[in-house]
Amino acid sequence: MTSRRWFHPNISGVEAEKLLLSRGQHGSFLARPSKSCPGGFTLSVRRHDEVTHVKIQNTGDYYDLYGGEKFATLAELVQHYTGQHGGLLRERSGAPVELRHPLGCQDPISERWYHGHLSGKEAEQLLMEKGRPGTFLVRESQSKPGDFVLSVFTQQPDKEDRRPRVTHIMIHFQPDGKYDIGGGERFDTLRDLVERYRKNPMVEKSGIVVHLKQPLKATRINAASIESRVQELNRAADASEKAKQGFWEEFEMLQQQECRLLYPRKEGQRLENKPKNRYKNILPFDTTRVTLHDVDDNVPGADYINANYIRSDPEAKPGHGLGKVYIATQGCLQTTVAAFWAMVYQENTRVIVMATREVERGRNKCFRYWPELHGSQEYGCVRICNLAEYQAQGYCVRELQVWRPDQEEPRRTVKHYHYFSWPDHGVPAEPSGVLGFLEEVNRTQSSMPGAGPIVVHCSAGIGRTGTIIVIDILVDTIRRQGEPAAPTPALAPPVQPQPPAGPRPSCPAPAPCWPLSLLSSPVLPVQPRPPAGPRSSFLALSLLSSPSPPLAPPLLSSPAPRRPPPLLSSPVPPVQPRPPLAPAPPVQPWPPAGPHPSCPALSLLSSPGPCWPPPLLSSPAPSSRP
Repeated sequence: MTSRRWFHPNISGVEAEKLLLSRGQHGSFLARPSKSCPGGFTLSVRRHDEVTHVKIQNTGDYYDLYGGEKFATLAELVQHYTGQHGGLLRERSGAPVELRHPLGCQDPISERWYHGHLSGKEAEQLLMEKGRPGTFLVRESQSKPGDFVLSVFTQQPDKEDRRPRVTHIMIHFQPDGKYDIGGGERFDTLRDLVERYRKNPMVEKSGIVVHLKQPLKATRINAASIESRVQELNRAADASEKAKQGFWEEFEMLQQQECRLLYPRKEGQRLENKPKNRYKNILPFDTTRVTLHDVDDNVPGADYINANYIRSDPEAKPGHGLGKVYIATQGCLQTTVAAFWAMVYQENTRVIVMATREVERGRNKCFRYWPELHGSQEYGCVRICNLAEYQAQGYCVRELQVWRPDQEEPRRTVKHYHYFSWPDHGVPAEPSGVLGFLEEVNRTQSSMPGAGPIVVHCSAGIGRTGTIIVIDILVDTIRRQGEPAAPTPALAPPVQPQPPAGPRPSCPAPAPCWPLSLLSSPVLPVQPRPPAGPRSSFLALSLLSSPSPPLAPPLLSSPAPRRPPPLLSSPVPPVQPRPPLAPAPPVQPWPPAGPHPSCPALSLLSSPGPCWPPPLLSSPAPSSRP
């Protein structure tokens, strides 16, 4: 889990229940600060039509569920229990409490200098690579959820290695909704705080001035905040006199990264392969290019085709799958059609997406590589038969039969999706057509077990091709990691292609949607507990002494009727006959937490001057990170 969108810093238990019941599903969860135990946290989990609240202890040194395994951060604890189907968490009745779907929280601010979930080490690396003295960003605090950190690339060199360093300044979010840096002036928003110290720089007690000169703008955003980011980019472009701001600025940042991705492309530059490239400057990377196998080794370049594999999760661990796989390639030349079909047959591709017309604006974009309707033609060693064609809204679907006459393998069905509503050097008129088209493509792909990579091409194989693949990966990511949302009326359902005649091919029914209406079922009843256990408003937790699979996971609420397994570090005493329990004694309030030790505590000068002297910072350790 690379994001902590599941942390909601400003909601109560009642609000968490309403949120989970209205926007979540079974297994949805969120974490929030504990209202009854300052400094602690609560894990709220939806289980069918009810919400269970699990208390998380924060001792200052570690986080745990009042016993059992300990974790250095709240994120590690949540990650440990997330996705454990079958359950690391269970009630004493045996019912599992599964953390399946994190319910995301919107970013607290839409400013582009806010980078969200970023560690101290990642912030330092980012500032050193892309920033200069005075560059800053704001991120979430990993050590103290709910607070934030201002990371600044300071101008003064470090005394030990004589290199510029990064200073991390803790921003405290107070219970009344105000922000401060450990003392002095308090602000209504993060924006007000940053703007105040951009005009009036801070000073460490060592004498180093912390200037906030230019923000390091983030391009990675939360999907739920995309509308506010678009508004922010449009506002930046309208308010600036510079030629390139907003969207143009972000595009230029991506273009500048191209020089850092100088992967070898020697195969495409070989003399025998140059005529196989539609554009001489668009070549496949050697490390990920598709290599043709069943070729004559005596023919130079016989294994070459201008095509690359693209994986939705290139960093997936071995044994855990590689996510969805695509092949991005160029539009066929007349001399490369045979190689194209050899690749399709070799990779067992069952879906081809063509995002260009054969001719656009008077220029040839792709050679026609399929036969006429009801026709059959042989390309190299592969034979193609066009069985059917039918039109849909904005695209055409062809049902092709592919086989090798020299082999005794059964004929394969390949669906050819020809999307012609995306103009070259332009964008579709509205997004619902693209989303509906991709939904139909994925439905067909999933209906063919064992199907190979989806082949996607336009003319050059990088513009519309790359955009279609990225959109499909993002939609999959949102569905897998995001929160369920109500259907959007503006997006029309995908238009199902209609065959001209004959029986219609069967398609799998779409998956049912989760009902999103607010449920009125009450939360789980509170069980009584002995005085030594956790507070009565939460289910008591006990942890097992062994992590081996046969043993039961942590237990919640009342004891099971059968003999319980051995417990370790359990706050719940052994089950013994006892008289009715007396009410739990009131919990003593915790003292307010001070500044986090891993970030410099800040103090402000009392001088009445508006700009100088600036606020003082205690001298931070160069490597300290919250």
